Amino acid sequence: MSGFGGFLLRRGIGTVITLLAISVIVYVVFFVTPGNVAQITCGPRCSPEQVHQVAQQLRLDDPLYLRYWHFLQGILVGQDYSTGTSVEHCSAPCLGLSYQGDQQVTQLILTKLPVSLSLVFGAMVLWLILGVGTGVLSAWRRGRLTERLLTGITLAGVATPVFVIGLVLMIVVCGQLQLLPFPQYVALTDDPEQWAWNLLLPWLSLALIEAATFARLTRASMLETLAEDHIRTFRAYGVGERSIIGRHALRGAFAPIIALNANNVGSAVGGAVLTETLFGLPGIGQELVHAVNVVDLPVVVGMVLVIGFFVVIANAVADVLYAVADRRVVLA
Repeated sequence: MSGFGGFLLRRGIGTVITLLAISVIVYVVFFVTPGNVAQITCGPRCSPEQVHQVAQQLRLDDPLYLRYWHFLQGILVGQDYSTGTSVEHCSAPCLGLSYQGDQQVTQLILTKLPVSLSLVFGAMVLWLILGVGTGVLSAWRRGRLTERLLTGITLAGVATPVFVIGLVLMIVVCGQLQLLPFPQYVALTDDPEQWAWNLLLPWLSLALIEAATFARLTRASMLETLAEDHIRTFRAYGVGERSIIGRHALRGAFAPIIALNANNVGSAVGGAVLTETLFGLPGIGQELVHAVNVVDLPVVVGMVLVIGFFVVIANAVADVLYAVADRRVVLA
């Protein structure tokens, strides 16, 4: 196949191979480690019988390739797990059982995922609007007071930790001004208005940090594009500066913006730990920290795989957007 269809096929095959490679690495890192994996997974207070049961569930006596195959089989078609008194079927995609309550890891992730997605995609809208808008204005007003002020603000934003911005926003907005209530997560399906109202501060806290990075990247890309020959040609023919900025220079800056946004969205699904912890949002990041603290390996592995999935898919979507924005990418 050639053209756009062939490009999509190549990217799709590459995405599948990458996901398989991630699953192998994650499995080896967490389940093929020195020490008693069954004891680590079960916890220090488990009896020898419980440790033996965990070892049977993890099939630790099987060869490595066979153990990975059962792990992959659970993801693709599901598998059965013994809970001691009965056998429980875990439907695909099955990521195992949590040993802190015999809860299916997939169901645990599905309960936490909407919180993280709500936080990330709401913040994404804000960081794109604020970051790209600030970067364009800074490049347009290059050498003037406006650019110096915006550059100082973006530098301060990059250097400020997210928990500092979050604390300041809560103290000022919720405490002193009382413009917003202290955030409490409300599901979108329960009350869309309260969902957005309670997530506004977390969105701002995460978006202000990311917006500073987008502003610096957009400004640099815009200045590079504005220095190219075809831009000088447009100016020589009398094309207005606003038209040059909006229709030509900004389009040339899209590629790095798309790449950065893909990386940020994918990693922020599990990486917004500080934001979720600060505002008490029960998302993926907060659950991952808890699973690491109690050494719940099936949950840790499942969370890491889900985060890796979002990173890979976000970058695959970015590749497709590249091709839409610039057809020359299809030939690469």
